[in-house]
Amino acid sequence: MLETEHFPLFVSVLCQGADRANSAVDLDGFPLDRPALSEHFVFESGEFDPEQIAARVRQPDLIVQVEDRFVGASLDPEEWH
Repeated sequence: MLETEHFPLFVSVLCQGADRANSAVDLDGFPLDRPALSEHFVFESGEFDPEQIAARVRQPDLIVQVEDRFVGASLDPEEWH
């Protein structure tokens, strides 16, 4: 999956879904009265280069971070809010 052309878009859509889960309104525009949710999507792989994956996922609308052997991605608030 990491090698597919659509992988960066897939990660962006997952980030958008996580952001939407914490939206202050529902799909009809009504306010939600609940605490924020923590959304995490985990992909496991045997051997991989975190910097290579981060370079592959980077897009103008995402913030991508590498720590240890983990790559994190989230929506860039400057682009999305």
